[in-house]
Amino acid sequence: MASLLPFSLPKLNIIKASSSSPPSLSATATTTLSIPESLDEKFGRKGIKFLESNNTPFVEMTVRNGSSMKLQIPNAHVTSYKPKVFWKDDGCEEILYTVPAGGADSSKSKGGIGLVINDASDSTSKASLLSSSEWTVKGADSDAIDALQVELCCTAGTLDITYVISLYPHSLATAVIVKNTGRKAVKLTSAILSHLRSKKRSGTAIQGLRACSYCTHPPLPSPFELLSPSEAMKTEDPGWFSFEEPEKKPGSWTLQDTPITLLKHKLSRIYAAPPEERLKGIYNTAPSKYETIDQGRKLFFRVIRMGYEDIYISSPGSFAEKYGKDYFICTGPASVLVPLELDPDEEWRGAQIIEHDNL
Repeated sequence: MASLLPFSLPKLNIIKASSSSPPSLSATATTTLSIPESLDEKFGRKGIKFLESNNTPFVEMTVRNGSSMKLQIPNAHVTSYKPKVFWKDDGCEEILYTVPAGGADSSKSKGGIGLVINDASDSTSKASLLSSSEWTVKGADSDAIDALQVELCCTAGTLDITYVISLYPHSLATAVIVKNTGRKAVKLTSAILSHLRSKKRSGTAIQGLRACSYCTHPPLPSPFELLSPSEAMKTEDPGWFSFEEPEKKPGSWTLQDTPITLLKHKLSRIYAAPPEERLKGIYNTAPSKYETIDQGRKLFFRVIRMGYEDIYISSPGSFAEKYGKDYFICTGPASVLVPLELDPDEEWRGAQIIEHDNL
């Protein structure tokens, strides 16, 4: 089992996370367990519990200090992350922005943390490779209740994909492993996009990207998106008393010259080394970590990227009003500008860690 935790994990069998009834766990059993019950019996342990809501199985993990997260199993969607950020008894705060997806399927949500893997075989291909795939639980483990982990897996065409979600007292890690089992090379774009809640629009910012190049760019299309790529690229009037410069046109590169970037107004950017720079022997990469600022709640979160080359950041500006009174941003590691190329039997790994030291 692919592990981010500092201990070895046992070899575990797969239990299908589908809407059909699972087989009995023993030959002598006379009753059929529900999917959450069978998952709980197979993989449940202290701090890891399998449940069901709206006929959708999900897993909830809670570590010793009260920090918790929720994950929908069939689509590998993290819908809640509540780290303990204050010393008071009930000091856990929801930091993800998640809303019902609407439509006929009431079990689905948008926002949260979503893994995106799209086809990039040609310049016009942007189809999601995960939209028709169903994730299954492959394993789970824990170190007492200070480190918890669940591993999901799915198959998308010739790709075997593993997704590992690990919860610690002060961080949440999401890691993906993609292996090409086919006979031909494949091209992919990918991202792990987090929709982070913020109390006040005027108090939302990022820091840690000074001297990094960026360009205006749409996000990857995703089933979990709050703003579609076309909505994210729509311009917005910053107002009479704003000192913010309007966003540059797509394809125009700019160097970040301030330590803090305010996210009050609408923007959609990729921070990275320009593709032509990467052809050189030596070039400046994007920082491996940066911080989000929620001044309204006095919270700071560090976002760490691993394996990915780009950083995606967007803010909705006034577009956030149609989702509620709270503000949000979308950010995370990505490989968009230069697609990933996997030869037959080749494996690629990427990860995001959201950590904090607010206590």
